Amino acid sequence: MLDQPDVLILGGGSGGYACAFRAAQLGKSVILIEEDKVGGTCLHRGCIPTKALVHAAEVADTVMHASSFGIGATLDGIDLGGVHAYKNSIVERLYKGLQGLVRSHEIEVVHGTGRYGGGRTVHVGDRTITGTSLVLATGSQVRTLPGLEIGGRILTSDEALTFPELPKRVVVLGGVSSASSSPASGPPWAQTSRSSKRCPGSSPPRTSGPRSNSPGHSASGASPS
Repeated sequence: MLDQPDVLILGGGSGGYACAFRAAQLGKSVILIEEDKVGGTCLHRGCIPTKALVHAAEVADTVMHASSFGIGATLDGIDLGGVHAYKNSIVERLYKGLQGLVRSHEIEVVHGTGRYGGGRTVHVGDRTITGTSLVLATGSQVRTLPGLEIGGRILTSDEALTFPELPKRVVVLGGVSSASSSPASGPPWAQTSRSSKRCPGSSPPRTSGPRSNSPGHSASGASPS
């Protein structure tokens, strides 16, 4: 068991595993420490599942507007369980591919919570690992607001990704992708952010349905009611 690798990486998200792959390609021994699944927020609770939901919403919107393309089609409803199954299949397929890349690059993955020990050392479980180089790639976590208790009608983006039904109304604080994942046939929603502008390059939501995009305080979360 190697406890003095050339490169020690704390965090197995998109930054951490990309660094690990490149170091391995350059002939370095690599240990990657991750307390959850390699892939991090982006693959499991962020970019990938959110974009899968956005795509499903776009398909629903396209069906609703099919007549504008000269195609006869009707939207009979949205099976949210089926949508989640589609989303999960995308994540699982990419995760399996990522696991294969980790194995092929001969990267040792240590599962556990790493604690920085100073210098180039990280403690994880009963192991103390010191790398010739140390990369801190600890990633992100869901942000909330002071005095706001998560639960019930108040969700973070994590809970929103597995919400079992379409709520009647939604308020989204920040989160462009999350705010775009509801089709025009879904609940009316309002999005708030610090800026009156959405992220550069992002598409504005369809105008069908009572929706708004108003400036306010930015934070990840949703509040259906």
